[in-house]
Amino acid sequence: MVRQGTPGTPVQSRPMPRVLLAEDDGVIARAMMAHLRRAGMDVEWAEDGDRALRKIRFERPDVAVIDLMLPGEDGWRITRTLREEGITIPVIMISARGSEHDKVHGLKIGADDYLAKPFGMQELVARVEAALRRSGIAPIQAAGARIEAPGLVIDPDRHQALLERGGAGQRDAREEPGVETKRDDDDRSEHQHAEGAPHPLAGPQRLLHRSEDLAANQQRQSKRGRGAQCISEEQQDRIGAGPG
Repeated sequence: MVRQGTPGTPVQSRPMPRVLLAEDDGVIARAMMAHLRRAGMDVEWAEDGDRALRKIRFERPDVAVIDLMLPGEDGWRITRTLREEGITIPVIMISARGSEHDKVHGLKIGADDYLAKPFGMQELVARVEAALRRSGIAPIQAAGARIEAPGLVIDPDRHQALLERGGAGQRDAREEPGVETKRDDDDRSEHQHAEGAPHPLAGPQRLLHRSEDLAANQQRQSKRGRGAQCISEEQQDRIGAGPG
């Protein structure tokens, strides 16, 4: 079970926004589904217009993304039929026909948005999210929310994934490329210090270790000094006790 939010706070389960994708090109459809699902949406795929119309009628998705040139019922007829039947879900038309006439005609018969091919996947996701917002549907995951699963914690704000290693509190930080970890900083500073470069400002833990090392060195030097003094006094006694 995946939980979102900070530890110790109750997590409210929300249904994922449901998107119906009507697209007859399997390659394009799979790419669109991958990006929409990655954005936190539940995507259903219909390869032809007849199936798409049935799914919209009986399943009532939150958003429909409909290609105009579909086998069976085309996108024009699907959109017109939905509005005639009083089905008001947001409809985003997609088509290689990008003329102003086609866009205006699609919007007039009931489409909420029109996206001309070729388009970027980020633009597609943004337009679907905008349609959801206009419908009053909140996103499934707030920005920066922690995601927790057994043995794994993902922190999007820090671009960091923490892997549990058996015991409580024992975690291994794995970060995305380009994000430096504290361990990397420590290794770099130790390397610079070994080469004679001045050591950067250390944390409290490192200062404590250095102070303990300094105290231990002072104790060793003190013991050596007392040992040398004892040897010197013993030599003087021997000299004084020699033949006169």
